Amino acid sequence: MSGHTESRFAADVYGDRLERAVESMRAAHLDALLITPGPDLRYLIGSAAESFERLTCLVIPADGATPSVIIPKLELASLAGSAAGELGLQVLDWVDGVDPYQVVKSTLHVGSRVAVADAMPALHLLPLAVSFSGLPVSATPVLRELRMRKDDAEIDALRRAGAAIDRVHARMGEFLQAGRTEAEVGADIAAAIVAEGHTEAAFVIVGSGPHGADPHHGVSDRRIEQGDVVVVDIGGPVEPGYYSDCTRTYVLGEPSPEIAARYAELERAQAAAVAAVRPGVTAASVDAAARNLLTEAGFGEAFVHRTGHGIGLSVHEEPYIVAGNDLVLQPGMAFSIEPGIYFRGEWGARIEDIVVVTPEGCESMNARPHGLTVL
Repeated sequence: MSGHTESRFAADVYGDRLERAVESMRAAHLDALLITPGPDLRYLIGSAAESFERLTCLVIPADGATPSVIIPKLELASLAGSAAGELGLQVLDWVDGVDPYQVVKSTLHVGSRVAVADAMPALHLLPLAVSFSGLPVSATPVLRELRMRKDDAEIDALRRAGAAIDRVHARMGEFLQAGRTEAEVGADIAAAIVAEGHTEAAFVIVGSGPHGADPHHGVSDRRIEQGDVVVVDIGGPVEPGYYSDCTRTYVLGEPSPEIAARYAELERAQAAAVAAVRPGVTAASVDAAARNLLTEAGFGEAFVHRTGHGIGLSVHEEPYIVAGNDLVLQPGMAFSIEPGIYFRGEWGARIEDIVVVTPEGCESMNARPHGLTVL
């Protein structure tokens, strides 16, 4: 099965992930993974539980024993929507006065070499280090390899997320109007993000005029003016937790010849980077495809960030499409392609699609036009 409920995929999807986690642990000579709430826990068992001062922890032994979930009794309801029950995981609840870190240790062999999720809070990591008489190692090398290559269920979720955010960009003419503030436009966009199928608006950037030269601007009380170039970078999660992230650039009225010419170079660079994506090439080579064109056009210094970032249960995750990253791309890897050019005090522009590597090249999750859209 590969379907999904409102909050998670079918249980067999998570069963396969747990099996692959065990295989990866063994290859890394680890005895167990300790996973607290966050994207890794949602990836492995479909639980959207939150992290509090009381420990919730999934323990996955490498010896093939049944994984355990150590969880406060008062938080048991948070497991109800997960696949823990269908997977037959052992649930060990605890109450105040019990040392949960010793409960974790009791599920494993003495001297076990354990790895922890990189999002584990220090208030849990440090007591676990005391219980295991040494600081655990990072589980990132294991979890990164699992999460970087999306399975069919994840790719379907990313397609749904991409289509949903495309519907929001298609409505931009309703929102972007001269005289309105960025904050007013942003509020309308946030509502549309939810209305078009996301569970929330995770981020909304409306960078008008000189604010477009700040890649992470957000919104402000600046009133949008006729003639402004406006960068709109928006996204959010669709169930079961997979993110959209798409940027388009708009202009209120016909752009000047200079703006149109510069934007045309950006459009060429973004298309070149997308065309460069295929199995066997490096992440760095995709970054170079965009960066080299912009540098040749004289805009190298105006491109101030990496070309892309991985996406899935987190907005930003591996792989990162950046100079120096010699990671070889493989089918199933999902990431953004988003070169931008920024002219401080004047204007900026960015074009962003999410793509998934296929055996032949890549599939884009976004279908909106890339050109400078005149409103």
